[in-house]
Amino acid sequence: MENLTDVGAVRSLLDRYGFRFSKALGQNFLINPTVCPRMAEASGVGPASGVLEIGPGIGVLTRELAVRAGKVVAVELDQRLLPVLEETLRDAGRVKVVHGDVMKLDLPQLVREQFPGMAVNACANLPYNITTPVITALLQSQCFQAVTVMIQREVAKRICAQPGTAEYGAFTLLCQYYAHCEVLFDVPPSCFLPAPKVTSSVIRMTVREAPPVPVGDPALFFRVVRGAFAQRRKTIINSLSSSLTDFVGKEEVAQALRACNLTETIRGERLTFADFAQLTEKLQEIRGS
Repeated sequence: MENLTDVGAVRSLLDRYGFRFSKALGQNFLINPTVCPRMAEASGVGPASGVLEIGPGIGVLTRELAVRAGKVVAVELDQRLLPVLEETLRDAGRVKVVHGDVMKLDLPQLVREQFPGMAVNACANLPYNITTPVITALLQSQCFQAVTVMIQREVAKRICAQPGTAEYGAFTLLCQYYAHCEVLFDVPPSCFLPAPKVTSSVIRMTVREAPPVPVGDPALFFRVVRGAFAQRRKTIINSLSSSLTDFVGKEEVAQALRACNLTETIRGERLTFADFAQLTEKLQEIRGS
């Protein structure tokens, strides 16, 4: 079996199939021999568990997952890579490649059909251009025990950010609503073919059984969160009253803020998860009264 982390071997493999990298699909294949084993090990998969991989590329990470997991299902959008994967995964047992767009798949149905009776994790080297929607879909599907992905370092910082930092925002709160998030290690551009212009990070999101604090109405909670960050330079009273015009007025937002002991001049990035949960509850109480 060819060494898929050797640049010469990878180029030879791709040339045989007439493959050319697609910028539109964000294709950057890992060529560092240490990254995928570390990532697969960190994903927490074992002989009794299944793992969903998104965008296997030429199968470097897939092979590492296959020697650890009970079953691997790899979803690949690029049809040109299917014959390549057929070759590189020929000797990798317990692997199934599915041709499709992960954003159009019914993830709960896929998990039920492919991993009956198994605990399932997700693990992937995600293309930068689909990072946010894919992570959102994986977490909201509530099918996985953990999601371990390689993404752009700046996005990893946003996911794990703390209140009061520049990186803290709506996506932070969405991810931390569903999971405990931690950055495991960075991966420099030199580890990829072709080399991207930015550094990547491997992040693990361990799915929670319940949110960090109780949230009575999750849909409204996320509306309030998005509204608070819709206009970051504005104070929260102005940002929320502009974003929730069909729900509450400015005076009602001010009343809710006072009830939460929050000033009208505070900005969204200063609020904790608990603050947002309480603010949502007060807005709902005021709106219903």
